[in-house]
Amino acid sequence: MAAPAQIVRTAVLKYGGSSVADADKIRAVAAKVAARCKNGERLVVVVSAMGKTTNRLIDLAADVSGNSAGYKREMDMLMATGEQVSAALLAMALRDLGLDALSMNAYQIGMLTTDTYSSARIRDLDAGRIRKELDGRGVVVVTGFQGVAENGDLTTLGRGGSDTSAIAIAAALRCPCEIYSDVDGVYACDPRIIPEAKKLEYVTYEEMLEMASCGARVLHSRGVEIADKQRVELYCGSTFSDERGTRIVKNLPEWLEHPVVTGVAVDTDQIKVNLRGLPEDVHLYTRVFNELAVRCINLDMITIVSEGGEAAVTFSVIRGDVGMVRPALEAALQGLDGWSVTVDGEVAKVSAIGVGMQAASGVAGRFFGALERARIDVLGATTSEIKIAVLVPRAQAQSAADALMTEFDRKVKK
Repeated sequence: MAAPAQIVRTAVLKYGGSSVADADKIRAVAAKVAARCKNGERLVVVVSAMGKTTNRLIDLAADVSGNSAGYKREMDMLMATGEQVSAALLAMALRDLGLDALSMNAYQIGMLTTDTYSSARIRDLDAGRIRKELDGRGVVVVTGFQGVAENGDLTTLGRGGSDTSAIAIAAALRCPCEIYSDVDGVYACDPRIIPEAKKLEYVTYEEMLEMASCGARVLHSRGVEIADKQRVELYCGSTFSDERGTRIVKNLPEWLEHPVVTGVAVDTDQIKVNLRGLPEDVHLYTRVFNELAVRCINLDMITIVSEGGEAAVTFSVIRGDVGMVRPALEAALQGLDGWSVTVDGEVAKVSAIGVGMQAASGVAGRFFGALERARIDVLGATTSEIKIAVLVPRAQAQSAADALMTEFDRKVKK
């Protein structure tokens, strides 16, 4: 009887900028990849730009042109070069180790996106070329962060774009995706904010999506969304250690205790906008929100307070969108006198996230009680089935996170 055919495992590995920051680190990554290939795995390796390359390119563009930020198409052409450098160098390092590696860019793998420069979204991916090269070579290195619009222009996918690229490729290949960086997993809170935060062995897609959208920077929310929809197995670990990382799963294992709160996220990239002097008119609110939406400005923490026939609307936006807020309001409120707008950049969003909230009572009382005891000023709040988020003064963000981590037992006990 013939021996059964060996099952070959395919996986997508993504290495962040810190993992490929210089020649020595690129060679170290190549050694890790080569060891796995020689152990029988077929690997697609997605890479970010080396170290601080993206920041250096942005600075270079600013030196050349005073309006570089306005030339979004050309900025995407520029930004896309960073990943091509690291992909080609890693392929060379793998070839030095005896592997027939090939580097490929977004055009070569058919990564079709929208034409929203600097924040394009993936529309389609033709995995045929990747499969063909994997069959013949066993390892392919692919640029992250970039795509190609229907008109042939290069695009970039925005923050976390390399994670999104890697997860999309894994979805197309129906294989797991492993994300490697200088962080050894997902923590209950950013260890730079709360050093005693617990590392999570498992976290659900739903929780990870909320944590990413609330400021946790291990994974980008768009990548997690794709993984959830396409059921991509995700793992986050460190490039620089063999310590066990975090698995992102649909449901937590039955043997694992389900905490009420899985994690606390802090987002300091928030601006509070306060619009006053409006008449009480729901149609006017609709005009304001529609005009903001036309400019792709995402709103959070929306509050409308009416008193004496006059209304005030408060909401938060990310820092990068604040410059578009006033033009949007002026367009929506054209012909209306007496309104005013103030902007407060010294705020932060602090969120508690956990699927355990769905089955637990008294979570809101514990949440706000912990903030009250810590004397935190709450400037706004929003909730979902698995999240409570508040807007607080930025100077109080760390104290708020610490109070919530203590209340919900998310610290490592000393």
